[in-house]
Amino acid sequence: MSAEPADLTKVDSAISGLSSSPTEEKKGHRRASSSAAGVYNINDLEKEGKELQIAKETQKLNWKLNTSPATLDDKETLKKFLTTPPVKKIDLHFPLGLEVTARNLKGVTIKDALDAIHKQFKKKADDELELPVLAGFEWDKEESWTRLIVHQKKEGAPSGGGKKKNKKETYDE
Repeated sequence: MSAEPADLTKVDSAISGLSSSPTEEKKGHRRASSSAAGVYNINDLEKEGKELQIAKETQKLNWKLNTSPATLDDKETLKKFLTTPPVKKIDLHFPLGLEVTARNLKGVTIKDALDAIHKQFKKKADDELELPVLAGFEWDKEESWTRLIVHQKKEGAPSGGGKKKNKKETYDE
């Protein structure tokens, strides 16, 4: 039952009509980037010296870092770009050293940033977080052009204007 080597010359008839290297034709054809027009790479903005503006709406969200951004009532705010001009990705830096990156080729939205933050904090309990509520973002071009500083606060309720005085001070009179 041994086959002779002469019988094995043509293994697959489908190959016979093709050129020896089909990959040559495909070189040069690369999928176009799916980023939208007017969305920048943050490194290009730094080279051009273009300043970033951060959406002010982030300061009013009162969003807890360990809850899903989908629980927020204001869905329209989530669709807005985090920065003007919009960027494809931006690093979000926490004061304690944690850094997360928000990415979206069509422009990073507020929701993209909150999703990236939530991914880091979703397994934390409320009492594990010292400052559980997002206060907003800050862009400090002197420190780092490509990164936003995340500010947090203790309470999610609207602040009542300043800190409360110690009870001791009021009773000493």
